[in-house]
Amino acid sequence: MEYPCGLLTCSKQPVPLKSISVALSIHEFVADVSATLDYKNKETDPVEAFFVFPMDEDSAVYSFQALVNGKSIVAEIQEKQQAQEYYENAISQGQQAFLLEQDSSSGDIFSCGLGNLPPGQKAAVTLSYVQELSLEADGAVRFVLPTILNPRYLLQGSTQAESITSRILRVLGKKLPYTFSVSANICSPSGIEKVQSNCALSPLRYLEDDKTVAEISLAKGYQFDRDVEILVYYREVNTPSVSVELAQADAKPGSLMGDPAVMVSFYPSFPESQGENTGEFIFLMDRSGSMSSQMNTKAGAQLRIDSAKETLVLLLKSLPLGCLFNIYGFGSSFESFFPESVEFTQKSMEEAVQRVKALEANLGGTEILEPLKDIYSKSCRPGHPRQLFVFTDGEVSDTRRVVAEVQRHSQNHRCFSFGIGEGASTSLIKGIARAAGGTAEFITGRDRMQPKVLRSLKRALQQVVQDVSLTWTLPRGLETTLLSPAPTVIFQGQRLIVYAQLKGTNASQEAAGEVCLHYTLQGDAFKNTVQFSLEPKADDKLTIHRLAAKSLIQTLDGNLQDATEEKKKVVDVSLQSGVVSSHTAYVAINKELNQPIQGPLTRRDIPLPFTYPSSPAFHNIARSADSLQLIPNLCSYGAAWMSNTFGACADLGEPDEWNDSHLCASDSSTMISATDTSPPESLLLQLISLQKADGSWELDEALASVLGVGVQSALAALPDQSKDVPRWATILAVLWMHSSSWDQREEWELLERKAVAWIQARSDSSLGECIKAANALLKSSVNPAVFGL
Repeated sequence: MEYPCGLLTCSKQPVPLKSISVALSIHEFVADVSATLDYKNKETDPVEAFFVFPMDEDSAVYSFQALVNGKSIVAEIQEKQQAQEYYENAISQGQQAFLLEQDSSSGDIFSCGLGNLPPGQKAAVTLSYVQELSLEADGAVRFVLPTILNPRYLLQGSTQAESITSRILRVLGKKLPYTFSVSANICSPSGIEKVQSNCALSPLRYLEDDKTVAEISLAKGYQFDRDVEILVYYREVNTPSVSVELAQADAKPGSLMGDPAVMVSFYPSFPESQGENTGEFIFLMDRSGSMSSQMNTKAGAQLRIDSAKETLVLLLKSLPLGCLFNIYGFGSSFESFFPESVEFTQKSMEEAVQRVKALEANLGGTEILEPLKDIYSKSCRPGHPRQLFVFTDGEVSDTRRVVAEVQRHSQNHRCFSFGIGEGASTSLIKGIARAAGGTAEFITGRDRMQPKVLRSLKRALQQVVQDVSLTWTLPRGLETTLLSPAPTVIFQGQRLIVYAQLKGTNASQEAAGEVCLHYTLQGDAFKNTVQFSLEPKADDKLTIHRLAAKSLIQTLDGNLQDATEEKKKVVDVSLQSGVVSSHTAYVAINKELNQPIQGPLTRRDIPLPFTYPSSPAFHNIARSADSLQLIPNLCSYGAAWMSNTFGACADLGEPDEWNDSHLCASDSSTMISATDTSPPESLLLQLISLQKADGSWELDEALASVLGVGVQSALAALPDQSKDVPRWATILAVLWMHSSSWDQREEWELLERKAVAWIQARSDSSLGECIKAANALLKSSVNPAVFGL
C-alpha cells in the first residue's frame, strides 16, 4: 500500500552525497569551521543534488569552494537573484554549477546546490564559517554543530514562498546513505582543563606541555540522532579582553574590511541587588504536537510538554508577591489563562498550577505571531515592567516576521527565549531574545530545562541596569565606529561582546587604547575598564571582521522600517566581507568542461535525519491498525497533506510490516497525544507544589509524606517554646531541600529565598532551637546561616 504524500518519494534512488567531514578550530570563544561534502554520482544520468542543513544563526559563512576532478573552483558572492539566475543559466547550458544560499525566512538554514554532476564524477564542496561561542553557567564554552533540522511550520493556505525545508526527505539517522566525521583543534593561552560532549569522543590529546593546545574528534558510530555539542573548560574564561585584527590587504581604507576591526569581550560583575523587580511575567508556551516528542533519544526520556509543565510550576512558585502574571499556550490557535495579567496571590497561583498540570500538546501547528500580537495589544502596567518568557521547539513559518514583531515592541518589555530539543531554530530563539534585550537558552540532549529557565528568571528579577554606555580612549588620529548594537542590557554572569571599526592612522606601533563599560545599578555607578595594544594582529581568515560583519548584517536585517534601503546596506556589507546574508549567495561555474553534459538532468534531494519517532506516542499510534487514517498526517507538515504536502514518505506497506526503516515524515506537529502513563511526580516537585504564594508551607499529611515523617512526629519534635507551626513546617521544607535535593539547588534557590524571607519576618528567640530540632528530626546538618543566623 502506498501513500502518495510528498513532492518526492523515498524510492531508494541512489543519493550522491557520500560523506560530510568537519574540521573545527576553537580559539578561546571563537570557532572556525570548515565542512566538506563529498559527492559521487553513481547514476546513469547527470544529477542536480541539493543538501539542506542547519547552522547556528550567529554563524558567518565566508567561503565556498569546490574540487572537481582535481581542479579547484572558488565561488564568488553575489546578490541572491543574480546568483540564482547565473546558476540556472549554467545548468541549462550543460555547465557544472554550485550554489550556496541562506533561507530567506530563517537565518539558520542553508542549502547547497550541486548542478550537472556527470555520471561517475566526484565533487567535494567546502564551506567555511566562523561563530561566537556561548558561555554556560558553569564556565564552559559551548560549541554546537547542528545535524538535526526540524521542518519549519508553514501555515495552511499560506501564499508565502515554499519553505526551503518543506520538500526534504526525512529518514532515521541510521539509514542515511552518507557518513559524518568531526575533528577539532582547541587552543587557549590560559590552558585547557577538559572537554566534554553529548556524543562519544576520542581521548583528548594535548599537543603542548602547558595544555594550551589540544585536539579531539568524534568517535565512530555517530547515529545522526542529536546535534553535536562540545563543551570546553578553560582555566580562565571570565577575564575581559580586547583583540585588534589587521585589515584585509587589498581592501580600500575606510571600508569595513579596509580598516582594523576590534572585538571587545566584557564579563561584568556587580553586587547582587537588594529587592526584586516585581514586574509583569508572561509565559508563552508552545503546545504544538511536536511538544509531545521526547526531550532526548534516551529510552523513557521525559516528554517536552511534561518538562515544560514542571518548569511552569517552578516558575509560578518562584514569582514574588505583588507581581502580575499570565500564561499563554499556542499552536495553530492560542489561549491564555486570564484575559489580562492578574496579581500573583495564593488563589491565582493555585488556579494556575492546576491548569498547568492539565496542559497537553494538542494545539496543532506552531503559529507564534498571533499570540505575540495579543500580548502586545495589552498595555503595560505602571511600575510593572513586562518580562516575556517564550518556550518553543522553534518550528515557525516566518522567523523574520516574528523577530520583527518582537523588535517593534522592544522598548516595552524584555524577552527570554528557550529552544527545546535538537533542531530548535537558533534564528528564532536568539533573534527574539536579542531583539528585546533578554537571553536565549537551548535545552538539548540530557539537559534539564528547569535550571536554565530559573537562571533566566533570576536575571528577570534583577534590578534593571541603567545608563549603559561605552567610552573609548585612543591616541589622536584614531576613532571607533560600532559595528554591533550599543549595549543596553547587562546581566550578572553574562558575557558581552562588542565589535567596532578602528578608523584613522597612528604612527606609534606601541600605542595603547582603553575602552570602558559604564552603567548604574540602584543609583550606584560601576565601570569595567580594559586596556589594549593598538598593534593589530594578522589573521588570514579575518575572523573578527567576519563576525563584525555578521553582527552588522543581523542589525540591519532586523530593521524593517525601510526594507529597501536596509537591503542595499546588507548586500553591500555582505559583498565586502564575503559573509552570506539573506540577500546574497555564493555561486560557482565550472566552464572548463570539454563538452556539454549529455542526458536529462535528475534532481536528488539529500535526505535528512528524522528523530521524532523517538516519541512513545508515535510508536503507539504507528503500530495500531486503527491508525491508518493518521498516516497522511505523519507524512505531512500540518493538515495540508495532499498536493501541498511537505517532506517525503516511503512505501509504508501493511501495518504489521512497519519498522523503523519505513518511517519517514516531516511533521511532529500532528495531534498525537501520549498514551503512556506519566512518570510519578518527583518528591522535590511535590514539595514545591505545596508551597504557598508567600513562600511558606503548612504542616499536613502531604508535606509530612515528602519529608518522610509523620505529622504527629513532626509536631512532637517542635520545641515547647515555639507554637508557630507554619514557620516550623517551612523550616523543615527548607532543610529538606538542602539535605535531599542539593544537586538541584538552581531549581529551588528562588523558592528558598521567599521561604527564608517569610521565616525571618516571623522570627523570635526560638528560631535557633527550631532549626536545631528540625535538623535532628530530618537527620540533617544544615548550617543555621541559611536562615540568617
